Amino acid sequence: MNLSISTEISTISDQNESAPNLEEWRNKIILGDCLDILQSIPSNIVDLIVTSPPYADSRKNTYGGVHPDKYVEWFLPISQELKRVLKDDGTFILNIKERVVNSERHTYVLELILEMKKQGWLWTEEFMWHKRNCFPGKWSNRFRDAWERCLQFNNQKKFNMYQEEVMVPTGDWAKSRLKNLSETDKRRDNSKVGSPFGKKVANWVGRDLVYPTNVLHLATECNNKSHSAAFPKELPSWFIKLFTKEGDLVLDPFVGSDTTCVVATELNREYIGIEIKSDYYDLAIAEVNAVNKSTTQLKLL
Repeated sequence: MNLSISTEISTISDQNESAPNLEEWRNKIILGDCLDILQSIPSNIVDLIVTSPPYADSRKNTYGGVHPDKYVEWFLPISQELKRVLKDDGTFILNIKERVVNSERHTYVLELILEMKKQGWLWTEEFMWHKRNCFPGKWSNRFRDAWERCLQFNNQKKFNMYQEEVMVPTGDWAKSRLKNLSETDKRRDNSKVGSPFGKKVANWVGRDLVYPTNVLHLATECNNKSHSAAFPKELPSWFIKLFTKEGDLVLDPFVGSDTTCVVATELNREYIGIEIKSDYYDLAIAEVNAVNKSTTQLKLL
């Protein structure tokens, strides 16, 4: 198996699981099939996986396409390896969306979730990426999608999460909502149905920042960077801030134009990227090397 690696060309030696040489993997972009590469990566070294794999059959000219009926079968061996390389307290974010087949939504995303649960994954959360600059449009029986799923999976219930890093401005709602507080607002209002989301509205009086919801209102990438499905830097950035700290290792097994690795570098995280297409691999190398150069120059000033 030939591996091409960013910033230097080397051959990755066989890994000793009892004492893996992590430096051989940190801050590398690798050319090859992600399933083959993942099988060589040591276990339990990755803090966060953020990726957007090819959608079912929708990028035929780019990736060859995976038929919706075969998508789960294709992805499960990959998700099994991702589970192995992810730390017990790490997180996997999967950006994916079901497509329409024969005028109805295909169920491969739902089927994949259920099969990954059988692998031992916990389906902890589902974030929705609202594409706020999506083009309008319609088909005969539906309107254009303005959203995509970002599914969160974990190995265990307790995982690293730094919620304060993604807090947002309080917003205009506070002007009226916090102006005249009821007695209920001034004490903790426990859920009547046993939900843990009991609240004390008075806690937010005078606060400049609050916690976000699980809907991310982000514009799509207007400059596709010579890639057919580039997502905006704000998307991986949000998850990297939420689930990692500086120095942690971020993996993208479908690196594409290298958005995830570039953002990881900018946020002082380490990265592993895998890309099967040589054109996109070359693009990814150029993108991350440009960031590394500017980072070095910045440190020298």
